[in-house]
Amino acid sequence: MAEEQLDPSAENASPDPVAGGEYGADQMKHLSDLEHMRARTGMYIGNTDLKGMHHLVYEAVDNAIDEAMAGYAKEVQVVIHVDGSVSVIDDGRGIPVEIHPALSKELGREVSTLEGVMTVLKFGGKFDKQAYKTSGGLHGIGVKTVTFLSEWCSAEVRRDGHLYQQEYTRGKPTTEVRRIGAAGGTGTKITFMPDPEVFHNLKFDYNILYNRLQQLAFLNRGVKINLTDERSNEQETFVYQRGIVEYVEFLNRASDALHPEVIFIAREQDHVEVEVALQYTNEYTENVQTFVNNINTVEGGTHLVGFRTALTRTINSYGKKAEMYKDITPSGEDIREGLTAVISVRVPEPKFESQTKIKLNNTEVEGIVNGVVGEILAKFLEESPKVAKLIVQKGIIAAEAREAARKAKQLLRDRKGVLSGGSLPGKLRDCTSRVVERCELYLVEGDSAGGSAEGGRLREFQAILPLRGKIINAYKSREDKVLANEEVRSMIAAIGTGIGDDADLGRRRYNKIVIMTDADIDGSHIRTLLLTFFYRQMYHLIAGGHVYVAQPPLFRVKNKRQTYYVQTNEEMKTQLLDLGLGEGVFEPGDGRQISGAEMRKLCVTLAAVEESLVTLERRGISLRAMAAKMQNGKMPIYHVYLGKQEHWIFSRPELDAFVAAQEALLGKELLVAENEAAAAANANAPAGNGAETNGAAAGKKEDEADAAKGASLLHIVDLHEVRPINAALAELSAAGFDVQALIPQERTGREEPRYLLRRGEQETGIEDLRGLLGAVRAAGEKGLTITRFKGLGEMNAEELRETTLDPANRTLLKVSMEDAGAADLLFRVLMGDKVEPRREFIEKHALEVRNLDV
Repeated sequence: MAEEQLDPSAENASPDPVAGGEYGADQMKHLSDLEHMRARTGMYIGNTDLKGMHHLVYEAVDNAIDEAMAGYAKEVQVVIHVDGSVSVIDDGRGIPVEIHPALSKELGREVSTLEGVMTVLKFGGKFDKQAYKTSGGLHGIGVKTVTFLSEWCSAEVRRDGHLYQQEYTRGKPTTEVRRIGAAGGTGTKITFMPDPEVFHNLKFDYNILYNRLQQLAFLNRGVKINLTDERSNEQETFVYQRGIVEYVEFLNRASDALHPEVIFIAREQDHVEVEVALQYTNEYTENVQTFVNNINTVEGGTHLVGFRTALTRTINSYGKKAEMYKDITPSGEDIREGLTAVISVRVPEPKFESQTKIKLNNTEVEGIVNGVVGEILAKFLEESPKVAKLIVQKGIIAAEAREAARKAKQLLRDRKGVLSGGSLPGKLRDCTSRVVERCELYLVEGDSAGGSAEGGRLREFQAILPLRGKIINAYKSREDKVLANEEVRSMIAAIGTGIGDDADLGRRRYNKIVIMTDADIDGSHIRTLLLTFFYRQMYHLIAGGHVYVAQPPLFRVKNKRQTYYVQTNEEMKTQLLDLGLGEGVFEPGDGRQISGAEMRKLCVTLAAVEESLVTLERRGISLRAMAAKMQNGKMPIYHVYLGKQEHWIFSRPELDAFVAAQEALLGKELLVAENEAAAAANANAPAGNGAETNGAAAGKKEDEADAAKGASLLHIVDLHEVRPINAALAELSAAGFDVQALIPQERTGREEPRYLLRRGEQETGIEDLRGLLGAVRAAGEKGLTITRFKGLGEMNAEELRETTLDPANRTLLKVSMEDAGAADLLFRVLMGDKVEPRREFIEKHALEVRNLDV
């Protein structure tokens, strides 16, 4: 489950009235494919948040996996670079680079196949089945999203004994397809930087990529997928020889399996490949994940229908034949209780419900999956009677529990219609409005916090329901036991929709259900238990977008006149910068005094360039070393290894001229190194001493050949972060500063500080310009008492209203379900009985904790 932050200012806003205006031919506009994708990004990748940005990586990875599915690739690498860009590398056939006659004729100019694949919509190799028997890509869009939505992108192809490259900026080619040099092997490397004009957060999440790449490795047995994060030096390799069988074992690692071996079903029929792996556990939930050509069809489709039909028919047929059914016959839902299954089909011509490919519509697949699963599963049950009886018995117990839950619900209905809202819990402080769209229910931890919330709420549309203690763990309990819990019954009664199959959103009494707990350990546990309950028993509320988590501010700020609250670290930094600039005067030591708008502009430039400088230093290149290489006020943007020499080059035309000159000098094509490490190792390798002893003369020619090969070994490192640094240096130059201002100076005695920041009577010494931002923020903090806010439990009624209840000021996190399978796995790990998987999760994510209650 994910939490989506809502903009408080827009939370209760009503739509603007439609503006009047002309409606004619002049108001019509035709967008190019590039313009349309950048203007309507959501149509192509879903959205422009982190999920959409990571989708760009998946598009490039899917192409590499398609090569593996076709039998041409064995390894895929994904690298997050220190500058935040990403490379996706495969050892497949490599995208063709020759001129494409039909496309060239259509566009009226010579166009390479590589350029078409990267920049021309509805152009690709997956419209027929000549290049790929099955694939995830169908529409000729895929990797174009990477090119169109990136600030810059580079495609490198190893093919026909050479390395080729083309570069793009915001979807447009900036170079022709160039032959860089000789290269062994085949494959494609796509490197890109998401465009800040499209995406708001440009930092890739290692864990998000980790989960998707691991999933792809499970689905493609034997394919090796490497993930490397150069920012943190994290690295992982995924390769699974037993494929989805290992996937099911992984999903069940936090559960007790009902039978030790995973049941595996596989067959190809009518050109459709079917793979199913399934295992029952002692859980009470169903976790079935479905895939078509590696695409996660989160809403299922015909392959899921075929599987469910076969499963229910086959198991019930065995149960009746074994005379195990007496008073009750399990339904399909009962049969699937505790089931973990992975269904993976490969379909030559899949038909999806939409471009997002969340549901399969091929009618023929339903019959194929139904027949394959039914036949092989029936044979397994006959050959494994002990396992078969355990599975049937599990279904019978589930059916009995379902009947007990039905009676419990009926009993509650009989008690004045509790589930339909006819009788409300006595501790509910209800709101006065009956307009459901406005009404909100706050679930508050404890009676004391409920009292503060009662005093601070907006009575007209906000209701308060205090909860005593921790509710039952709905993940580890069957529905009948959950319904017996008093706090659960209070929530069900207050919300009014009913639960499970009885649920009806139209009967809800509130439009927002807001979980409001303290930020300490107990509060976090209660919040998790409530989310678990909603996930298990009232999923319709999450799916409908009605569940929220109250988000208290992060800081409380006091000065002489007022107390106010700040939501985020970024907002706090901005405020401190504004305060520090207000009365600050910067003296650079040359007689000038910089303040006001001029000083603000200087700080903005420094803030913009700081991340690029840090990235450069992460590469192991110091700012001082780069400053020594500057020409005409600019740093080199290419670091080139050639043989045992290193070169620093300032532009692409200069680089092309350098490569051409070296090839002319050596009289042959340069050999491209596999990576920077290989090039650096070659540069640092010791030269031979020329002695010919112990028969070494026989190998002299071979040594000379190796030396010649080493002398022509080329590797080019594009220092993308230097481009914004050069732009910032130009702005700093206009403000009277050079690169030396950013570098600490050698100091031998008690000299006066290099720079001074004055704010009233206070003086702060600064040793280099990069320290100005921190000094300004520190100056802005003078006179303030800043408290990092722990949570709701520290607030009185007035503070609670001002920060967390008032729609004009509050921040709510909307709970949404982006990946039901991942959510189920997380609940199993965190809320299940097994300790070891939970410990592993805590150890892995310990450094990501933001609010730790000590």
